[in-house]
Amino acid sequence: MNTVQTPSMEAQASAERFARRVSSRLSAGTSELPYDISERLRAARMQAIAKRKISVPLLRTAPSIVSSGGVAALGRGGEGGGWFNALLSSIPLLALVAGLVAINIAQDEQNTADVAEVDAALLADDLPPSAYADPGFVQFLKTSASQGR
Repeated sequence: MNTVQTPSMEAQASAERFARRVSSRLSAGTSELPYDISERLRAARMQAIAKRKISVPLLRTAPSIVSSGGVAALGRGGEGGGWFNALLSSIPLLALVAGLVAINIAQDEQNTADVAEVDAALLADDLPPSAYADPGFVQFLKTSASQGR
């Protein structure tokens, strides 16, 4: 299996090359500077190197991309944890599924309540339910609406 550099690794390598070029240019001109200025520059470089060494261990490794033939896969980046990390990472998925089930139950209850309301209105009305299916009932409604104006 071949490992492929991730974009963050490429960016880090590019930044390192740029830093080396800038450092070499700055170092080239220090021979003409007065002693006190060159000493201040040397002290500043030592501080920068000390800070750089401190910040390097704080970086986390990114997951690696491994390729085999025509297939690429995302590796885990060497992190341990195994089944415990898998269990913890499944909690958001379980919360999503529980939320979707709750929404589905709430919508079913709302639809049932709407149908029950319509049924109750039909049964409590003065007209029998068969009147609503009668084709002449629509004509009756139109004529009674026009007479009521």
